[in-house]
Amino acid sequence: MALADHLRSLRTDRGITLQDLAQTSGVSRATLSRIENGEVSPTAETLGRLASAFALPLSQLLTPLEPEFPPLLRRAEQGTWTDPDSGFTRRSVSPPAGSLKLEMIECEIGPNRRIAYERPAVPGHEHHLVLLSGALTLTVDAERYELQPGDCLRYRLFGASSFETGDQPARYFIALA
Repeated sequence: MALADHLRSLRTDRGITLQDLAQTSGVSRATLSRIENGEVSPTAETLGRLASAFALPLSQLLTPLEPEFPPLLRRAEQGTWTDPDSGFTRRSVSPPAGSLKLEMIECEIGPNRRIAYERPAVPGHEHHLVLLSGALTLTVDAERYELQPGDCLRYRLFGASSFETGDQPARYFIALA
């Protein structure tokens, strides 16, 4: 319910109607209402559309920006979000903080899955992705990359992107700056 409340606050604090958000994000008004009322959980792709509509990194859509940050954040305190439809799990290793630029996220995508984003939340956002296990095909701005464990892909995202797995799940760290 915290995510639903946060999404509603983002919208209402900016004076955006559900209809306006539906038009900007491409997510139906009915779906937005159900998400804000906590009746359904948004998929990874829906969150990507909302992040773009609000022009916020996905992490700030999931977690409000912290004005102060603790120097040590134990694993048990790190926020996790899961999209059961795509087999995607996202753990905020270092949640967003107002005074810090870099954030680190650990992700896992289940086997034989594809997650696609039409556009970035913040055009030009810098990403550094290190594949820890499995294999991952990452398409960034129409350029396709086949990643194996230990590979690092650095990029600035301006257009569409997609993440595809094969027979094994893929686990990776991504640093956003």
